[in-house]
Amino acid sequence: MTATMTDAPPPAAPKAAGAPQRSGRSTGQVLMIVAGALLLLAAVRVITGANQLDSAGQVGAALGLAVPIGLAGLAGLWSERAGVVNIGLEGMMILGTFGAGWIGWQSSPWLGLLCGIGFGVLGGLVHAVATITFGVDHIVSGVAVNLLALGTTQYLAKLFFADGKPAEAGGNPKQSPPVDSLPHVTVPGLSDGLSSLEKHHWFLVSDLAGIVGGLITNLSVITILAVVLFVASWWLLWRTPFGLRLRSCGENPTAAESLGVDVYRYKYAAVAVSGGLAGLGGAFLALVTSHTYLEGQTGGRGYIGLAAMIFGNWRPGGLAMGAGLFGYSDALQLRNGGTTVHALLLLLVVLLVVLAGWKLYRTAVWQGAISLIVGGLVLAWYLLTDEVPSDFVGATPYVVTLLVLSLSAQRLRMPKADGMRYRKGQGK
Repeated sequence: MTATMTDAPPPAAPKAAGAPQRSGRSTGQVLMIVAGALLLLAAVRVITGANQLDSAGQVGAALGLAVPIGLAGLAGLWSERAGVVNIGLEGMMILGTFGAGWIGWQSSPWLGLLCGIGFGVLGGLVHAVATITFGVDHIVSGVAVNLLALGTTQYLAKLFFADGKPAEAGGNPKQSPPVDSLPHVTVPGLSDGLSSLEKHHWFLVSDLAGIVGGLITNLSVITILAVVLFVASWWLLWRTPFGLRLRSCGENPTAAESLGVDVYRYKYAAVAVSGGLAGLGGAFLALVTSHTYLEGQTGGRGYIGLAAMIFGNWRPGGLAMGAGLFGYSDALQLRNGGTTVHALLLLLVVLLVVLAGWKLYRTAVWQGAISLIVGGLVLAWYLLTDEVPSDFVGATPYVVTLLVLSLSAQRLRMPKADGMRYRKGQGK
């Protein structure tokens, strides 16, 4: 007799390694979207005169802000592809910031980096024990990890940074003493040449020079490591038997078990890797962004990373685009204020009109009409004002998060068994 559970997915065997998989967009479509976005951004820059829109400084700042968000999103992708929802990413990032700041101050930033990853792994294992072994609701466990990480780091910061010599070195209950910097990399010669091209403000040529220059100038080694991890994660999860088995645990663990997959082991491995990646994102904040541990320095990036993961449809490429978008909007409001953000209103008008045309083409009349109306209102805002109010400028990253999630909601496809409790032998 077959025993069933209310939270068990319908039985279905995982696809074979060589079976064709449907992809959301082809490589050609992605390249066309990127080329169109670049042309549109260059046109808006020329029309508005906002040369900071795609300058090397803007792109470099956006990349630095996107790395911790991208690492948090990649951490969530690993966990959720194995069927474990990880709301505790924020707490694991907090543990990573403390570990990197604490050990980095006492020894070297390299050991701080390893300790930040290790602290994140510990947070991931706590979440894994609660959800996989004891069957605790994934959301409840994730919230508990966030609260536990916050309380633990606050206590340890008071213990290690507030008394005696550390305080004299610049530490206090809310921050660690300064940590030495990690190496940065710049491509010699090419960076200067691209900077010269950018200063001419030529259409498209200078835009390309600014974007490429920002991507090869003054890069932290953690940024380079993050790029390698994205590529490696894609290869491991979609091109190896290990990745196939891990993803089968998130699609249908009962079927995976029937084919000899040790579901518990793969889930534990995925959540441990998830914690390590989140800890690495926290270490980036402590070692690169501020060179010190600061209480509250994660600033909700774990949650924004989850939003980027959802925007990317649980795939590394889309996740990277989402993290870049959030990092860009954050850098724009931090570096340039209301004047440059005002130029983006024109870009938003064009996007809304394109969206309206697409919706009308798909016979989604109401959605197309709403997009046109909103586009008209934004155009009026752009024509009647010269600068965006500072309060709205500060909210730009969060507004972008809401818009991205609302526009991408219709094409999302999460792993079928994501968040469901699993017990060994439940399908027998």
